[in-house]
Amino acid sequence: MDLEQAPAFAGISGLERRAELRRDTARLGALRELAQTRILPLWRGRPLICETGLGLLAPDHALFAEQDGPEIFLGEAGGVFYFARDVSDFEPEGPVPDSTVFFDPSEQHHPSLPVSHVFSELRGAMARLDVLEAELAATARGMFEWHRSHGFCAACGSASEIADAGWVRVCPSCKRHHFPRTDPVVIMLITKGNSLLLGRSPHWPEGMYSTLAGFMEPGETVEKAVRREVAEETGVVVGPVHFVTSQPWPFPSSLMLGCHGEALSTEITVDPEEIEDALWITRERLLEVVAGRDKVISPPRVGAIAGWLMRQWLADRLD
Repeated sequence: MDLEQAPAFAGISGLERRAELRRDTARLGALRELAQTRILPLWRGRPLICETGLGLLAPDHALFAEQDGPEIFLGEAGGVFYFARDVSDFEPEGPVPDSTVFFDPSEQHHPSLPVSHVFSELRGAMARLDVLEAELAATARGMFEWHRSHGFCAACGSASEIADAGWVRVCPSCKRHHFPRTDPVVIMLITKGNSLLLGRSPHWPEGMYSTLAGFMEPGETVEKAVRREVAEETGVVVGPVHFVTSQPWPFPSSLMLGCHGEALSTEITVDPEEIEDALWITRERLLEVVAGRDKVISPPRVGAIAGWLMRQWLADRLD
């Protein structure tokens, strides 16, 4: 992988997860109170963003004194220990996010913070974060989403409790342990000679097209999932497939497995239950699309692995 051009959340950050500390409550408590420790607050899945990147706060910040949400130990980097805190209880004075849209650009502000510090949708801020900040934000968002959606034991239905510094949920009734969920998704750049296959979801912004993608099914290899998803969505038959790179994608909890596949056919038959449209685009036109000069097609959001795969193909760096 071209590390200098890595997709968002996929660079080498230097963050050590320090899993051996998660059960050492006393030591972790002492580390949390260190002056250099930093805590990332999230409001309903939105990390705190400031003009320079993530809004990482000191442990004694006033925001944490009035919020009783769960806290997660994220790890250590460069001698600094990082935590994340859910502060979703406060009600903002500004607009409340619209969960029915693909991307809501609204921002929320807490009165204890500078005006430049706002809770913002991670999709819109990810391209502004350095590799460490991106991993911290992706981890925190994914973990809090897991806690939000898995509050009850899948075995007996009892309310479960947070353990191991946020990395485990334990059922007090049947003693089952539940662990964070990550869903594997294949995302594939499908080419045929000088052309690339693109598709779009009806839920995306107008004009936006991207590479095809889909969840893996139990018992599948990555290669088989690529061929199945492309056939289901477009009817195109895919031959050779090779894995390129991966990207954590915390919306809500996916691991994107980026692949390159070679098409054996070109006729498209769209399944409207899967996608809205699909088309073949030439390399020359793709250059215009990624440059933002095409009047009909817009590229994937900056930071997404789909755009990275496209740029690698244009630069002949996929193989």
